[in-house]
Amino acid sequence: MKLGRLNHVGVATPDVEAAAQVYADLYGVTDRTEAMDFPHLGVRVVFVTLPNMQIELIEPLGDQSPIHKFLEKNPKGGQHHMCFEVADIVKARDAMVERGASVLGTGEPYIGAHGVPVIFVHPKDTGGVLVELMQDPALYEGEGGH
Repeated sequence: MKLGRLNHVGVATPDVEAAAQVYADLYGVTDRTEAMDFPHLGVRVVFVTLPNMQIELIEPLGDQSPIHKFLEKNPKGGQHHMCFEVADIVKARDAMVERGASVLGTGEPYIGAHGVPVIFVHPKDTGGVLVELMQDPALYEGEGGH
């Protein structure tokens, strides 16, 4: 298992619309999605598109959201995770476990905000950085994919 390209950097924020406006006003980045709610993930998301990757702005949908706890510690928000594409999410998950890393949650891939399966690797295993691995969208044949 090898990492593919950096797909996005996740940035937690108390307000995705305000954060997207900062990227537009400060950096001139206006290519963005509309805000999308993902109740099953507990988040509202806006993707800001850059030439080589995206920034995923993530706002909690309620107190049970995984982003809510992050914002309790970082009220203004901040970098939450980095996401890399992989050719096969199940093989990537198995390689992480075999190599001694902790996969968060049940360990089973689930459909993330891009509509493809994802897993998260615990920051204690990756130098303090939460790493998301996502099935390369170009290779995904499941629901929501090609």
